[in-house]
Amino acid sequence: MNFDVEYSNYVMESFEFESGRILNNVDVEYWVNGTPKYDNEGNIINAVVYCPTLKGRNSIFAKSHDMIHEASITDFFFIKITALGAPNSCSPSSSGLKYDFPHYTVKDRVNFKRQFLEEKFNIKKVAGIIGEGVGGFEVYTWASEYPNDVEFIITLNTTFKTYGYRYVMLNVADAIIDSSDDFYVDGYSVSISKLIVVISRLLFVGYFPKNVFEELSNEEIDVLMGDYVDENLFMDIYDFKSRNDCLLEYDVSDKLENIEAKALIMGLSDYFFFNDEKDVLPLKNLIKNSKIALFSEKESFYDEDDYKDIGLEIISFLKQFK
Repeated sequence: MNFDVEYSNYVMESFEFESGRILNNVDVEYWVNGTPKYDNEGNIINAVVYCPTLKGRNSIFAKSHDMIHEASITDFFFIKITALGAPNSCSPSSSGLKYDFPHYTVKDRVNFKRQFLEEKFNIKKVAGIIGEGVGGFEVYTWASEYPNDVEFIITLNTTFKTYGYRYVMLNVADAIIDSSDDFYVDGYSVSISKLIVVISRLLFVGYFPKNVFEELSNEEIDVLMGDYVDENLFMDIYDFKSRNDCLLEYDVSDKLENIEAKALIMGLSDYFFFNDEKDVLPLKNLIKNSKIALFSEKESFYDEDDYKDIGLEIISFLKQFK
């Protein structure tokens, strides 16, 4: 998966949300990598949709893509589509609707991408869907809501419902936003900007595995937290609020048995937001044709051996679809 690809844009004439609201002239940002293959009827048969974690540049999938490429199994047509609600695709900030942007669900995000694939590429079925972190929410939703759409799925460090620590963190973030009198006022203010700083400090808790935090000094944590907050200063509060509302209600636990795709489900231990015992291991019995792979963090964050082990697991899984 080569992530150094120029992005393109497409405009869908309209998109209807689950709520019934319709937006017109809907922007979609995307990139493609690889060469499409066609069947006798002219349909693309090797499309793989990639759904990244929120901070895609820190993706473990991205960091292991070189060895996957060298294994000569990348004869897929990769498509990455910037999600509904995110900047550069249709979102509260890019549309100018801010707090009046339609409420959306994870299923809306999936429908947004499905509609784009059909309109732009005439793709109704994909070979695979890959997702990491929050991107995995779309993978499970897509595969369970539309089981005939996909042949295989791969997930890493994700879950099938919002609960526990994640629910608490998202709920607290929502309360922080509600505490501002300026959120529903037209125009941006200093207090709105400060909300981003506070929320970023809160979400930083889930950025590293717990054992890494325990090894760092307070001074090192301060530096890393400062860098994290600085990166998030470009985050739009209205985009964040819409996404936060979406994630708070996410739950496909009662639909996982619908999944027909072959699944590789991977987890890295010791993360604050994702629990191997509850988020990964149960899926062996809940998803047919699933393989579970768990990895332990090494002595340092994102050790190169972690990429290698995960890369080898992905290579072994993908070989059956060459």
